Amino acid sequence: MRRAPDLSVVLPVFNEIENLDELRARLTKVLDGCGRSWEIVFVDDGSRDGSFARMAAFAREDARIRVVRFARNFGHQMALTAGVDHARGRLVAVMDADLQDPPELLFEMLKKADEGFEVVYAQRTAREGETAFKKATAAAFYRLMRRWTNVEIPVDTGDFRLLGPKAAEAFRGLRERHRFIRGLTAWVGFAQTAVPYVRPPRTRGETKWPLRKMLRFAVDALTSFSHVPLQLATWLGFLVSAFSFLYIVVVLVLKIRGVNVMGWTTLMFFILFLGGVQLIVVGVLGEYIGRIYEEVKRRPLYLVSEIVGGEGSGGPLPPADAPPAAEPPPPDDEPKQFHTT
Repeated sequence: MRRAPDLSVVLPVFNEIENLDELRARLTKVLDGCGRSWEIVFVDDGSRDGSFARMAAFAREDARIRVVRFARNFGHQMALTAGVDHARGRLVAVMDADLQDPPELLFEMLKKADEGFEVVYAQRTAREGETAFKKATAAAFYRLMRRWTNVEIPVDTGDFRLLGPKAAEAFRGLRERHRFIRGLTAWVGFAQTAVPYVRPPRTRGETKWPLRKMLRFAVDALTSFSHVPLQLATWLGFLVSAFSFLYIVVVLVLKIRGVNVMGWTTLMFFILFLGGVQLIVVGVLGEYIGRIYEEVKRRPLYLVSEIVGGEGSGGPLPPADAPPAAEPPPPDDEPKQFHTT
């Protein structure tokens, strides 16, 4: 069996057929020039545009390329997780396939890893081709996360980062379902540093992060690393209760003094206001209870239908909740239709 490579590059892919040829050319040029043994692990997250067929052709042409195909779309964060699970390299780089994470930055990231850093993340100094609204909301999100969580999550960073052997092993042991990888890689600790870069605009294809998905992602991130929303709901309840108590005192004093209080408008205002506050509090509780419900079901994070390329082709995948070893295990005697992790 061939020795494990020194570097694995993990790329989640969902409908990126227009970028794959340039991505492969630029990435292999960088990897060939870094003086290390390497592999590329593509994770097809249920693409419907021919991306899988194109990546499978890459894998047949080059044994250093493997493609892990999901049984359906499980989402970007699950695809990144699967790629790290199946990476054999001592170092593991994770990046997007839309070419907004420039492969050339890996040279500088590898230098930082050689200096002893376990996590090297790419930090955006500018975001070209994005609207003012997206830039403003992204900046607010990162600073809110830093303020409301007890984990030092670096600001202005995406998922583009390099994990050392200790960080990669620790990350594989984190199996929670609602995943915020930028927070998880910060949570594991170890020595971390940033490599600044200017994020280029997307030149081909469509963004996979519309406003609805960005909001869902922000809620997942906040509730995964902070219970501040629960505290805010509690304080909001105390504030409304105190205001209501003071208003009751005012009404009683006016009643004793014989002042006729015309209360229909005020009454309706308070009923609607209190009802809205109660619904907000119940919604916050529901978000956390829903996450508990998802976790206790213990379903696998993803299902893989096949692996194409490399020495892992046709072999079994790791069982649920058990990340793979650095070297792939021998195949079972009985074939499996689906494999879980």
